[in-house]
Amino acid sequence: MPKPYRGQRAKPPGPSLFAGAAPPQPLAARMRPRTLDEYAGQRHLLSPGKPLREAIEKGTVTSMVFWGPPGTGKTTLARLIAGYTDREFVPFSAVTEGVPRVREIVREAEDRLETGRGTILFADEIHRFNKAQQDAFLPHVEAGTITLIGATTENPSFEINGALLSRVRVFVLQSLKTDEIIGVIRSALSDVERGLGGMGLTVDEDAIDLLAREADGDARRALTILEAAAQHVGEGGVINLQAVREAAQLRFSRYDKGGEETYNILSAFHKSLRGSDPQGALYWMARMIEGGQDPMVIFRRAIAMAAEDIGLADPEALKLAVAARDAYHMLGAPEGYLPMSQMVIYLATAPKSNSSYRALSAAMEAAREYPAEGVPMHIRNAPTKLMKELGYHEGYQYAHAVPEAYIPQEYLPDALAGSAFYAPGPFGFEKEIAKRLAWWEELRRREQEKTDAGDTREPRTEE
Repeated sequence: MPKPYRGQRAKPPGPSLFAGAAPPQPLAARMRPRTLDEYAGQRHLLSPGKPLREAIEKGTVTSMVFWGPPGTGKTTLARLIAGYTDREFVPFSAVTEGVPRVREIVREAEDRLETGRGTILFADEIHRFNKAQQDAFLPHVEAGTITLIGATTENPSFEINGALLSRVRVFVLQSLKTDEIIGVIRSALSDVERGLGGMGLTVDEDAIDLLAREADGDARRALTILEAAAQHVGEGGVINLQAVREAAQLRFSRYDKGGEETYNILSAFHKSLRGSDPQGALYWMARMIEGGQDPMVIFRRAIAMAAEDIGLADPEALKLAVAARDAYHMLGAPEGYLPMSQMVIYLATAPKSNSSYRALSAAMEAAREYPAEGVPMHIRNAPTKLMKELGYHEGYQYAHAVPEAYIPQEYLPDALAGSAFYAPGPFGFEKEIAKRLAWWEELRRREQEKTDAGDTREPRTEE
């Protein structure tokens, strides 16, 4: 059992951080880094020598967008940039403010420029800005009146119009690693002035490890849970595993339904199925369930996968996927998750073949290249006397007229005669299909040999 972590105690002990009439700022706000060296994570952007770090330190930053998960320090980094470059930090809300406020900010920025000071307009959740708001920034970003820094959890490619996106640099922020979260926690525990260092807390090492894992790479979440645990145990208390669990309550799955992460996870689910990994497929399925995804979205992707990636290698896969969907409709949640799980395991472990997908693509390409080929005369119906006189149906060979139920004849138009769109894969049921195709090809070869030898027979037609 590792020794407990003991935070510093102020000498003499000061009053509780939570005492007094005015409530303090949340711990996450109080512990906001004041320098780049205090800033946790994003070493790929902010290590010494990196272009963004150098631009900040030289004061040459231009308009940019920070894209990353919650709690990765987007707002904090924007504030640090304003401080390092001695620019006014002006937040702007897409929810409560509109274009008139943009004009007001620009006027103030122009006045500020006359005194030699720049302005950083910080647009949090910039993906929520409408087209008019985004367009209102354009001329002022281009003229350098303001430096726009946007923050978003959504893919800028989809959420920011092209004109604005072409005028900003996009930096991708990553979820904090576990050791980086632990560093944030320890700083908060030892900081007497801004953190919890004055509370004389004892914190078990395994509790710190659990808290770092529970945070899911989100520093703000880690500090929020830590603060809740500190309030729960009080001054001089012990934060152990139980205290962290009680403070964390429910750990929600990171799943932004409808956002880019939806499609990332659906892609991971499909690729796990295709890659024959039931463990990965079950995990992504569970992530979607926990995130509140409509189960029909999961079933639709699974049914599509059964046709695209398994196909005729195992024809039962598509049947089982459809049956699992119907079973869910009958049972509902949570019992309906059982047939869903069974479906996922079956699809992941089924033999794989995309031959049906490739056959469809090849046939569609042929149909586009040859869109007007006539149907060969011998496979046209001839319901009238005139049609028979014109040669409709003439020469057609009725397959059931022979024991093998197969008579070689051409079913494609002349321009495509001999084309092969479908080729069976080497696994599962397609091995049986390959045997059938080989057998028919042998019958075709024998028939051709008879024809070459002059052994001609009358066409065998249906009654």
